[in-house]
Amino acid sequence: MLEDLYRPVQRESRTITPENLTGEPGAACMARPDAPDPLNPHAARAAEHLGVGWKVSPAVEVGAGESFVLADIEGSGVIRHIWLTLDPSMYRDCTLTVSYDGGSPAIEVPVGDFFCSAWRAVPISGMAISVGTNGGLNSYLPMPFRSAVKIELTNRGQRTTPVYWAIDYTLEDVAEEERYLHAAYRESTPVEDGVHTILDGVTSAGSYVGTFMTWQQHSDGWWGEGELKFYLDGDVEYPTITSTGTEDYFGGAWNFTGGGFTSPFLGFATVEGQNERRGGRHTMYRFHIPDPIHFKSALRVTVQALGWHDDRRYRVLEDDVTSVAYWYADSDSLA
Repeated sequence: MLEDLYRPVQRESRTITPENLTGEPGAACMARPDAPDPLNPHAARAAEHLGVGWKVSPAVEVGAGESFVLADIEGSGVIRHIWLTLDPSMYRDCTLTVSYDGGSPAIEVPVGDFFCSAWRAVPISGMAISVGTNGGLNSYLPMPFRSAVKIELTNRGQRTTPVYWAIDYTLEDVAEEERYLHAAYRESTPVEDGVHTILDGVTSAGSYVGTFMTWQQHSDGWWGEGELKFYLDGDVEYPTITSTGTEDYFGGAWNFTGGGFTSPFLGFATVEGQNERRGGRHTMYRFHIPDPIHFKSALRVTVQALGWHDDRRYRVLEDDVTSVAYWYADSDSLA
């Protein structure tokens, strides 16, 4: 990756923001404070004595029940970075949708969950996803496209929210065999029969690259004895890959005793309440950047909801669990 800083490449850099909705060359910072219908009236008023070329249009306001297209790009290229921020109380009211090359959505996930945040902003020092102080949401997961890409934000909440964003991408050739980034959101509220499905229905070759999970406890005690299971290709009853426990998969150990942590590839945060106490809500992430899980024809991923009885026997839990799965595959990989 660092080699790209000095080696010649056949790429053109572009960025889409509210100050340049098309990303076209020489088209940024052209908004007029006196425009009859500005994207952000408050910002336009703040710049009314400065004129064109100053900070006039840093955000848009997306009303309740409305959608706004953050990017609609034609051509061949790769989205390299997305920065976005909005009111954290709206993280799960707003949905991020991404479609490639005119196909059906490959990503349709609540904004907060896509950026490993869910209920509120918690700083994350991740390589794929990072969250800065006070809710600067960043994704560095590459998103290649061959003829077009459309990114849309839908406000399913009850009030208007301002949205700030920057989408950095390169125009370049993308080979036919290169795969699209997918992300799928699942929720079990509560988990039934002790198993939450993170991903199923994938019917093509690809690479699994990440998991984000939230866990809300409905009882006291340790909640993370369950194993994550990866059923690859022909696996039916038994998986090829498993963890030895939930906290183990996310890089922790011994009940996450000692508190939260964040690192380039994995982390854990107790965002509300206390670990091992009723009502505690926790978030975890792991990105398989150096260790992607490859599959040839199919993939299913699950996690068990297990705790302990007083006699040290496992107890099936009925907690609330949600997840986001991230993977690369063909555009029609989900059945």
